Amino acid sequence: MNTVLIVEDEKMIRQGIKSMIQRSGVPVQTIIECSNGQMALEVLQSQQIDVMFTDIRMPKMDGITLVQEMQKFQRRPLTVVISGYDDFSYAVEMLRMGVKEYILKPIDREQIMSIMHKMEDELTHIKEEQDTLRQAGYQQLRFLCTSEKVSAEDEELTGRYYQDSFLQGEYEVCCCSYDGEEEEQGNSYLYLHNVGGYDLFLIGCENKEFLIRNELRNCYAGFSQPVSGISSLKKAYEQAVLGRHEAFARAIKVVDCNESYMKKQTEHPKMAEEENRRLESAVHILGTERVEEAVELIQDYGRQVQNGAMDTDEFAQRMHLMLERIAVNYENALKVRKESILELQDIYRYQTITEYVNTLTDWMRRFHDLISEEFDDYKNKQKIQQAVSYIHENYNKDLNMAVVSNYISMNYSLFSYVFKQYTGTNFVNFLKDLRMQEAKRLLETSDMRVNEISQSVGYENEKHFMKIFKATLGVSPTEYRKSIQLKGE
Repeated sequence: MNTVLIVEDEKMIRQGIKSMIQRSGVPVQTIIECSNGQMALEVLQSQQIDVMFTDIRMPKMDGITLVQEMQKFQRRPLTVVISGYDDFSYAVEMLRMGVKEYILKPIDREQIMSIMHKMEDELTHIKEEQDTLRQAGYQQLRFLCTSEKVSAEDEELTGRYYQDSFLQGEYEVCCCSYDGEEEEQGNSYLYLHNVGGYDLFLIGCENKEFLIRNELRNCYAGFSQPVSGISSLKKAYEQAVLGRHEAFARAIKVVDCNESYMKKQTEHPKMAEEENRRLESAVHILGTERVEEAVELIQDYGRQVQNGAMDTDEFAQRMHLMLERIAVNYENALKVRKESILELQDIYRYQTITEYVNTLTDWMRRFHDLISEEFDDYKNKQKIQQAVSYIHENYNKDLNMAVVSNYISMNYSLFSYVFKQYTGTNFVNFLKDLRMQEAKRLLETSDMRVNEISQSVGYENEKHFMKIFKATLGVSPTEYRKSIQLKGE
């Protein structure tokens, strides 16, 4: 609960009520005290009060008159009347005017505690109802802006909801890209997020400059002409969208969409099939040395939008189509890299065409690098598989890393790095382990002499072979053969 107002001419009683409210267990940010109804009325006119406790008999203005005057306000506090008179006619009159509680003096702490909790529950319920109605109102405004056919009943329903707002006078619609929560700022403006892909401000004409200075400092926005009434909302929305397109294309902070500008908005010719093929080509050259051709195509489209040769909606359609094709053609790469292109498809989330083109081309270059890297990984993997096959086929020859790297046409140093990356061990150990495995097999299954086995697995020097065998297996070739024979007996 934000603010409670206590209206009581007797200071001791007033302070006693304040103390009981503070100890009621209901958190209250501010408690205001007034000694008469006139003072209280001035407070009610200047700020929002959640709950008001008022006496009936007071100088200057009594509680009954205060409650009567309060009926003129759009937003009235929940009211509790405190009376020293057990007068049924007073109670009936107060309740008829919307008073929530009528209690008699002397008051005790339990009464105030019970009332405060009841008021807190009612305020919560009111807020929930208001939030529901507000969201319904927002949805209705969205519908009126974007629907092709709007009935008189829809307009009347929305008009009733906003009957006390600035929308009943002259207002404008502002279309922009704005990051904020949907809200109403009293009778100044109303903000709606994502209406047909745009962010909208509905604003009373007298508050336009305030909005531009305070909320739209970093935005490029289009404004409709001033209109009146809910029935003019769709027309104003369409004007604001055209203004937003102009602001986006020309990097103009504020575009007022007047009649002369509306007349200039003629149908732009569709792009030729040749341009469509260029767009398709741009998708397929990602990951190749020609990626800058794709970048240049996007930049060229951006320049066409800036000089008026291409409509922004046509540009948006082309970018959406191109990005959809990228999503299909490079689906796996996008998943692996956890890349998303949804934001790039919504061009009007960006303030200007320049910002969008720079963002998109930067992304294309970065994605090109990712694809190239993935393609290089694939090619390297294929080459290492080829190298491993070659080693298995030629391990019994005088084999070294230079021979194998040359065979698969890979740089010596790169081969050393990539080979270890894919096999988990370096070339020397891989070859040695392969030769030792084959030597063990021959010792176990043949009667070949050690010097013959040495040559069979690629070692010309028998002593060198025996040294490596013992270092690897912990026993000499002869000892290994004997141990196998003993196990078999």
